[in-house]
Amino acid sequence: MPADAPTILATSGGLTTGRRTHWEVGPLTELAVDLAGVSGRAPRVCFVGTAGGDNPEYTKAFYDVCQAAGYHGNHLQLFTMPNVDDITAHLLEQDVVWVFGGSVANLLALWELHGVGDAMREAWQAGVVLTGVSAGSLCWHVGGTTDSFGPDLEPVTNGLAFLPFSNGVHYDSEDQRRPLYHRLIADGTLPAGYATDDGAGVLYRGTEMVGAYAEEDGAGAYFVEQGPDGAAVETPLDVTRL
Repeated sequence: MPADAPTILATSGGLTTGRRTHWEVGPLTELAVDLAGVSGRAPRVCFVGTAGGDNPEYTKAFYDVCQAAGYHGNHLQLFTMPNVDDITAHLLEQDVVWVFGGSVANLLALWELHGVGDAMREAWQAGVVLTGVSAGSLCWHVGGTTDSFGPDLEPVTNGLAFLPFSNGVHYDSEDQRRPLYHRLIADGTLPAGYATDDGAGVLYRGTEMVGAYAEEDGAGAYFVEQGPDGAAVETPLDVTRL
């Protein structure tokens, strides 16, 4: 049963440190699965680790997460070749697609090469819930800030643009994130957008942001836009604590 509208939960979280496994499902991921509206069977959750180079350790760790949570885990990899014959068909079989962090620039380049962006758009429009962390949040937007090119953050502006906004991730945990995001919106490099502290996420139904959520105490989410004087204006959002 697909979600009743195209749904994206873009986060700076979703997994927590595990007690018996490397990770455990966090409340943000639980929310994404709930939004898929699955009943009577295990939710199908697809891990996409492109931004981390399809590291097999991360893939296995996510399978452990799914097993512990009662999900039917599977994955999409592109190294050294795609692991499925038809990427679009594979994604359309899912309830939730969970995209891991790493290099969003490399993710976007490889997705373009293999047609993953088009496949993701078809899945999204069909009601498959798209979610993820960091690069797995930035990718759905027009762009944002990234360390894909080196330790000094730079803009990325070639996101999939399913959502007509920019995105700021790790907003409270990396010193360069907030000031660069403000500067890029102020000078017009990026459009207005939504930023999330670690442990927070923003929910979109269609292309409308409909709520902000947090799985960590104190984590916030924000709307940042260019003000009348050309400076960036940041507005904290009301956050639902999960």
